[in-house]
Amino acid sequence: MVIVGVVGVVVVGVVVVGVIVVGVVVIVVVVVVVITRGIAVNTQEVVVVVVVVVVVVVVVVVVVVVVVVVVVVVVVVVVVVVAVAVAVVVVMDTTTAAVILPFFCRFTSS
Repeated sequence: MVIVGVVGVVVVGVVVVGVIVVGVVVIVVVVVVVITRGIAVNTQEVVVVVVVVVVVVVVVVVVVVVVVVVVVVVVVVVVVVVAVAVAVVVVMDTTTAAVILPFFCRFTSS
């Protein structure tokens, strides 16, 4: 279960870093294209474009990170619940076998 938690944290970390890096690259590319293509001519237009792009990228990054965190948490919880259920069933089976079999054997042999 600890391994599942660690893997979950690593997956979330990798995705978060990857999404942030992609977001920064998108911002830089858009700004460079806007300036080099002459889409935004003066400083005010460049600032407006940069702000809009940054806001959009930040919103997308936050949404992706939240979705990934929720999915990983759900997967970890499901794995832990299944592991606990399996452990409980195994313990119950072995306990049941250890308690009932001797009585059953004694009853049938006599």
